[in-house]
Amino acid sequence: MSIVEETKGLIREKFYGEGSGHDWEHIRRVYQTSLQLLERERDPGVNKEVVELAALLHDIDDWKFNGGDDAAGPEAAGRWLKSRHIGEQMIDHVCRIISRLSFKGAGVPTPMQTLEGKIVQDADRLDAIGAVGIARAFAYGGFKKRAMFDPNILPQMHHSAEEYKQKQSTTVNHFFEKLFLLKDRMNTEAGKALAEERQQFMILYLNQFFEESGEQDSWHAQKLRMFKK
Repeated sequence: MSIVEETKGLIREKFYGEGSGHDWEHIRRVYQTSLQLLERERDPGVNKEVVELAALLHDIDDWKFNGGDDAAGPEAAGRWLKSRHIGEQMIDHVCRIISRLSFKGAGVPTPMQTLEGKIVQDADRLDAIGAVGIARAFAYGGFKKRAMFDPNILPQMHHSAEEYKQKQSTTVNHFFEKLFLLKDRMNTEAGKALAEERQQFMILYLNQFFEESGEQDSWHAQKLRMFKK
């Protein structure tokens, strides 16, 4: 059995049925989207196996579930790959991608140095927006016992990773603090095109949300109009 298939089995078993929106289905989608972006990039120099392993292992020990430790994920991924006797160069590449993958606040750049990393980062961010992204946002908000919406609580544009981790907000604020920002942080042309479509769907959704809740004149509804084409 290949290391990719072994890793699929490990991650499927670990995350199947997880309830915060970071389940096996999320990881499977990131894996599939990574392969789609890889195909559209058509760069013969890209290491497909690195892309596959980074996509499968990117949430193996995410900081959101381990008390905020950024190093835990790359370390867990490294231990798994070492146990399967993978070469140090590949392990280092996969772990560097995982360590730099996550969004860490509006004011915190998270650039990727390799095309493999850019592809996986785009795939992960694409799963955070659009219809699936909306579902995941509310699933995670419920998991964290966050209010869905409060017109008196405004979004915050976090300037550090620590601030982003520590501040609690509403799920609707999460759209303004993160999800609407991802479109302009895509790395690949294919990722940018897909993100544009998903951005427009989120705008339509929140517009309907504000109409149904009678909050068309709230700060949030007014801010939303700035994102419309």
